[in-house]
Amino acid sequence: LLPALTLSHPQGISVYVGKHRSALVRAGGSLAALQARLREVTQVMSFTASSIAAALSDRVPDGQLSPDARRYLKSSLGYEITFSLLNPDPKSHTVDWDIEGAVNRYVKPVLDKLSLVANFSVDSQILYYAVLGVTPRYDKESSSFLLSAHSLPHVINPVEARLGSSAASLYPVLNFLLYVPERSHSPLYIQDKDGAPVSTNAFHSPRWGGIMVYNVEAPASPQASLPLHVDVDMARVMEVFLAQLRLLFGLSREEVPAEFLLERPGNEGLADWELDHLLWAHTVENIATVSTTLTSLAQLLDKIGNIVIKDDVASEVYRAVASVQSAVTELSLGHLHAAFQASKEAVTSSERAFFDPSLLHLLYFPDDQKFAIYIPLFLPMAVPILLSLAKIVRETRQRKKEPTKMD
Repeated sequence: LLPALTLSHPQGISVYVGKHRSALVRAGGSLAALQARLREVTQVMSFTASSIAAALSDRVPDGQLSPDARRYLKSSLGYEITFSLLNPDPKSHTVDWDIEGAVNRYVKPVLDKLSLVANFSVDSQILYYAVLGVTPRYDKESSSFLLSAHSLPHVINPVEARLGSSAASLYPVLNFLLYVPERSHSPLYIQDKDGAPVSTNAFHSPRWGGIMVYNVEAPASPQASLPLHVDVDMARVMEVFLAQLRLLFGLSREEVPAEFLLERPGNEGLADWELDHLLWAHTVENIATVSTTLTSLAQLLDKIGNIVIKDDVASEVYRAVASVQSAVTELSLGHLHAAFQASKEAVTSSERAFFDPSLLHLLYFPDDQKFAIYIPLFLPMAVPILLSLAKIVRETRQRKKEPTKMD
C-alpha cells in the first residue's frame, strides 16, 4: 500500500504496470471494483486460457481462435534472423546502411533478453535488382505509387526466391527486408484495408518476417548526378523491425485496457513479465509437441511387428517422458525457467527417438513394399519350379494308381 500522493500518473490511469514483475493499482470505490481491477491486471500479466489456445494454435479448431492467433512463431530451439537490403535500382541509388552497428545497438539487447527462450543467429545481405514482383498503382492526386492491402501477399514469394536463407537452415528463419523503391516507382506507400496509408510504411507476414519500404527523397535539381547516395536512418528502421519481432513472438499489447499505463521496457525490448509469458507459452507448446511425437512413434511401432527397438532408443523415450513430467511439475510450482529447460530436453529426446537411424529404414519400409519389390525378382524363377513340382506330384499320383506286378 502506497499513499495516493506518490501515484503521480495522468488522470484516467488507474493501473501502472512496471517492466519487471510488479504493478500499482489505484484503490478507489468498493472492494468488488478493486477485485475486478486486479483480475484485469492478472489477465494482462499472466497466462490465460486464450494464451494457451494461441500457444496450441496448430491443435485447436479454427473457430475457437482469434484471427491473429496463428501468426505467432512456433517454439523452436533456435531462430535465424536475416536482415536484407533490397536495391532494385543500383544505377539510381547507392544505399549505405550501418547494419552491424544497428544490430549491436538495437537488436542485441533484445536477443540477449530472449536468449533464455532460444538461440539466435543474425546475418545480413544486400540484394541488387531484386524487385517486389507486384506493380504498384500510380495515384495522380498524391503523385505517388500505392501498394494495396490485397496485393501484399503476392509480394513475398518473388522476393523469397532471391533470399535463399532458409534452404540450408535447421531452424526457422525470420526475414526482415528493407526495400528502397526504384526511381520509376518512387515514392511508394502501403495502404491498409481501408485505403489509408500505413504510418510505418511496412507490413509483416505471420511466421515469416516483415518488409519495410524506405522512400528516398527526390534530388533538388533534375540535373543531379546518378547514382544518388542514400544513408538509411537505422533508428527508424529498427524501430519497425523490432515491433514486428514482438508481434511474431506474440508480445502484442493491443488488448491492454485504456486505463492501463505500461512502463517502457527500454533497450531490452520486452518486460520481465512478458518474458515470463513467453516462457509459459513455449513450455506448454513443447509439452504438447512431445506428447504428439511420442504418440505418433507408439502408433508407428505398433503397426510394424518385426521392429527391434534398441536400448538407446528406449532410454530416449523414458528420458522424454520423465522430462515432460518434470516440466509439468515445475510449471505448476511457477518455476518457469526450470520448466522450460525440462520441456526443451523432452523435445530433444523425443525427436532423437523418433528420428533414430535404426528405426527409419523400418518405418519407411513396411511389408507391402517388401512384396512389391521382391515379387518381380523371384516370380520368373518361381514359375518353372512350381511347374516342375506340379509335374512331380502328378507322376507320383499316377504311380500309386498303377497295379503292382506279382511274380
